[in-house]
Amino acid sequence: MSNRHLARTLAMQTLFLWDFEEKQRNDLTEIVDNVFLNFAPSFDDQGFVKSLVKGVVENVAMIDEYITKYATEWPLDQITLVDRNILRIGVYELKVNDEIPSKVAINEAIEIAKTYGGESSGKFVNGVLGAIYKDMDHTVEEAAAATKAAAIEIPKRLVPESAIDDLEPDVA
Repeated sequence: MSNRHLARTLAMQTLFLWDFEEKQRNDLTEIVDNVFLNFAPSFDDQGFVKSLVKGVVENVAMIDEYITKYATEWPLDQITLVDRNILRIGVYELKVNDEIPSKVAINEAIEIAKTYGGESSGKFVNGVLGAIYKDMDHTVEEAAAATKAAAIEIPKRLVPESAIDDLEPDVA
């Protein structure tokens, strides 16, 4: 399991506990520390977990509005605690944290949902986050990808033509 995947799992567990206590406990540091102590005492990327938790909590009203808008058949309070907090992390990474590629955020959320959620949690999380992604303005993300691709462009003469053709998207 990668460090970031484990970090997202620990963040979900922290948010689960915070949400389970009906957001009454304001000391998230204590919750995070207890999660580390009990589930990952030697984990070395605590900063990422803490920034995820802090980001979700600071933006929870906006994040919950997205969940409510895109999970139309499910009122927020009827979504399981696990699924709700996985969605919160996913929405945070999609809409607020621009350091995480959208597809990575969605895939990570789906994998965590499959592991910790119910039988249909992966599909549910995929449906909600996929709908949000579909409605997003991808111009910024596409521009960043194009810039990155241009920066690492390999001269065609150094690569066999057949290898380049394999990289071209099918336009059928």
